Amino acid sequence: MSTKVLSELVLSKSAFSHVLDVPADGLDIADWLFNLPMYEYRRCCAPDHITAGFTTTDDGRKMSINVERIGGTLMIQQYVGEVTDPLHCHMVSISDAFSPNGHTTVQVIWDLSIKPISATSCEFTNSVIAHPTEEFMAFIKEHNISFEDAAQARQSAGGDHNRRETPMFAESIKRKSLMRLR
Repeated sequence: MSTKVLSELVLSKSAFSHVLDVPADGLDIADWLFNLPMYEYRRCCAPDHITAGFTTTDDGRKMSINVERIGGTLMIQQYVGEVTDPLHCHMVSISDAFSPNGHTTVQVIWDLSIKPISATSCEFTNSVIAHPTEEFMAFIKEHNISFEDAAQARQSAGGDHNRRETPMFAESIKRKSLMRLR
């Protein structure tokens, strides 16, 4: 099967924000993401988050490995960092999806950013976009699922998951920055 991404099709898209009462310049998303302890990851969206780790690609780019449940689907995501700056991480994964119907793949783009609001506050945004692969399209066809139905289910489950994890991620990033200052 092909993992060619059909980027013109959107399987799901959500973005949620959370305001933090700390200055943006003290935060570092990349440091948090690539040093995130497994149990802290789990706390950020229990019971959906299962485990997380980090590694690098063969050419040295940073990677975040996340295992989580989105709705009834187990996702294994191998995010490659395309941007890994203190206030912005843009991560792209060809993710394995294990549903009750079997295994397929989707592309997931995960974008984390922080923008200053004032000298003492900032806004964290957690954005997730999923695109189908050719393999995914063959998978849903094999199971007589329309793209519209698959997208509606993914949008509902993915949006709910992102809504719940965003404030927890933001507060976790804040805690890590405050620990560095001690």
